[in-house]
Amino acid sequence: MPSRYDGAVTVFSPDGHLLQVEYAQEAVRRGSTVVGLCTKDCIVLGVEKKAVDPLQVERATHKIVRLDDHMIMTFAGLTADARVLINRARIEAQMHCLNRERPASVEYITRYIAKLKQFNSQSNGLRPYGVSCIIGGFDVNGQPHLFQTEPSGIYYEWQANTTGRLGQAVREYMEKHRSAMINAPNEVEAVKHMVRTLHVSTSLGPSFFDVVVLKHREPLTRVAPETIAYMVQLIKQELADEEAKPKPRSTEP
Repeated sequence: MPSRYDGAVTVFSPDGHLLQVEYAQEAVRRGSTVVGLCTKDCIVLGVEKKAVDPLQVERATHKIVRLDDHMIMTFAGLTADARVLINRARIEAQMHCLNRERPASVEYITRYIAKLKQFNSQSNGLRPYGVSCIIGGFDVNGQPHLFQTEPSGIYYEWQANTTGRLGQAVREYMEKHRSAMINAPNEVEAVKHMVRTLHVSTSLGPSFFDVVVLKHREPLTRVAPETIAYMVQLIKQELADEEAKPKPRSTEP
């Protein structure tokens, strides 16, 4: 419903809200579900893909992108807004490397993206970016990091997180299985946890999942659709076996 306080991003409502920023957050909540996982030796990002029109080239719809050799990003919300942030983050990463002769840290690029978002939340004639970004990568010493930025310009570091239309359901699942996910012993187990999270939370088939893995000083790896489909079959069998297990009887009188 229109309000006299949402005509400009610089106007606060009486209860202390910036309504245009909240509208941008609503655009994120309506976007495709994206998930990030940080283990001791890899970063795994997974997204819920939308159905592709038969005439559309599918490779043009990837929502997981590389910002630098050691850093990747995915997003939920307005794709056009994300494209602007991605291009500016890539340029900043290259400028940092040229000027300081070392790669930019994951937090540095996250902070740069958050600064761009925050600037749009206090400047006349602009609107907030309607996108939430999950950024993962490795510092020079090999330490993995996973960050998320919001339309308001704030950012946090996470071991695992999600955003998008099913963010709440995915977060509840990840919190329940937190220990197993972040302590995954290898890349295969981490990918399996990601696929299981997407499958259980979205109830979609494997053709709607896109999963990418990044390891320290190794090229970005996109998990093949055949591998995802195979993992989904294994997960379905595991879920069926768990359902078939007899539940312990209550000892209460």
